[in-house]
Amino acid sequence: MTATSTTSLKLDSELKERVQRLATVLRRSPHWVMLEAVEQYVSREEKRERLRQDALSAWNHFQTTGLHATAEEADAWLARLEAGEDAEAPACHV
Repeated sequence: MTATSTTSLKLDSELKERVQRLATVLRRSPHWVMLEAVEQYVSREEKRERLRQDALSAWNHFQTTGLHATAEEADAWLARLEAGEDAEAPACHV
């Protein structure tokens, strides 16, 4: 079992009431609603940060090598994939 620790949040009264109303509707505890919100937020932001790092890495690679595929090549490849074809990604070139 994963170890847990207690953390407190200071919520203004309006947000606290909103959490309580949602918990009631969902038949869950306010604790569950807040934990779910934190988990979803952290997951979303971790994905966003990975995407940002991947974009920076790709940009640095392009700056170093000049290798790329054009937007038209990428669009054509994506259209083939969308159509259900088993298409390979376009080759990168200078």
